[in-house]
Parts: sequence; structure tokens; C-alpha cells
Amino acid sequence: MGHSRAEKAQSRKRILAAAATRIREAGLDGISVGELMKSVNLTHGGFYGHFESRAQLIAAALEQALADGDQAVAAHVGERGATVKSIVNSYLSPAHRDHPSSGCAIPTLAGEVGRADPEVRAIMAQQLAKGFRLMGEAVGEADQDTEQFAASAWSMMIGAMMISRVMAGDPLADRVLAHARKSILELADLHGGRKS
Repeated sequence: MGHSRAEKAQSRKRILAAAATRIREAGLDGISVGELMKSVNLTHGGFYGHFESRAQLIAAALEQALADGDQAVAAHVGERGATVKSIVNSYLSPAHRDHPSSGCAIPTLAGEVGRADPEVRAIMAQQLAKGFRLMGEAVGEADQDTEQFAASAWSMMIGAMMISRVMAGDPLADRVLAHARKSILELADLHGGRKS
């Protein structure tokens, strides 16, 4: 009995959702095709009906994980649109830190992606550029100073998230997030952009 295109598309969506969660939990090498397929109630052999290779799955899972992060940002910034304050407060929150399997994949995977194939690095590089643009738009005017602020803010946010996760359980973990939030908002004030 064959599967309809809709069923196949739904199966692929389930595979990608599970793989995106798994790479955020265990890293790029943390995916076992057999275990992944079992987790979504599909056969190991059925994997090749959706992906040509494990490498193709990893790239698609990373794209899905990053898209999930975009959706989370959109949900937190609200109808008014993104402001520096809304981006910083949603990203540098204890809730984000404490749920890496559903949060931004960048702080979880950046170290591994930096050593990955060019195709995988390009996927994350595009996401970072998108984040820089979002922060730049939140500040307002587009110029070299805006780009510098946006890149610096994201670097600080990603680094603070990584450090806070390392220190989870220690009261300093929350303070690291708070210090980074305060520093970025102060930089936004100096830049003269709208922060809230």
C-alpha cells in the first residue's frame, strides 16, 4: 500500500521536528538515524524516502531548528514589532536558557557548526545575518555603526546564553543573563536607537 504525498510530507515534517529537537539536545553528531526514525514511529528503511543521506538530514534539521527559533522570537516580540528590549529580554531569559531543546540552536550548536561542512556553516551564517538585520531594524537607521551594534549585541547574547547554560543551577547563571541584558540596552542607548 503506497503513501500519499500528504502522508509523506507529514512524515518528513515529524522527522525534521524530532531531528531539530535532537540536535539541540545532543549536537550534530547526536542523531542516530535508526533511533530518530523509531522515535517518530517510522522504519529505518523509510528514512531514504525522505533524505538522500544523514548529511542532508543534518542540514535540514539545522534549518528547522533555526526556523523554530525564528518562530519563538516572533511570538515574543509581539504585534508592535521587534525592539532591542523585546529581542534581548526574550533571548536572555532563564526560560530560554533552561529549555535548549526548544530554544535558539545557535548557542547550542555554534561550536560544532564552526567545524562542520561549508553547507552547514552557511545555514547558520545566514541565520546570524538575519539576526543582525533584525537587531539593526530594531535600532532604526542602517549604517556601519548599526551593523557594529547588531553584531556585538548578538555576540554578547549568544555568549551569555552559552555561559549561563554552563553555570545553570548557580545563582551567577541568572546574573550573567541580567548583566548582558543591561550592557546591550546601555549600548543601544549610546547608539541612540529605540530600545523599547
